[in-house]
Amino acid sequence: MARPEPLDSAQLRAALGSLNDWNVIDGKLHKVFTFGDFGCAFGFMASAATYAEKIDHHPEWSNVYATVVVDLVTHDAGGITDLDVQFARRLDDLAGH
Repeated sequence: MARPEPLDSAQLRAALGSLNDWNVIDGKLHKVFTFGDFGCAFGFMASAATYAEKIDHHPEWSNVYATVVVDLVTHDAGGITDLDVQFARRLDDLAGH
């Protein structure tokens, strides 16, 4: 599967405008999700992992109790791509944001 090209600055600004509370930190789409408890956070991660496998694109993330920190970047493209934006939207849907 061909990987997408990195978004240019105008495309990235437009994408951020369409996302809920995502920012760019260190060249990656970044968001902190907070859930009611560990089970909810882990369920979110399990659902996200299934989607990640389906699209062959995997997040950088960490989990501490009810908090999941997510960073998205397409490493082999050298930046943030439409694939990252698509994944961010899916994560928001899974989290109910």
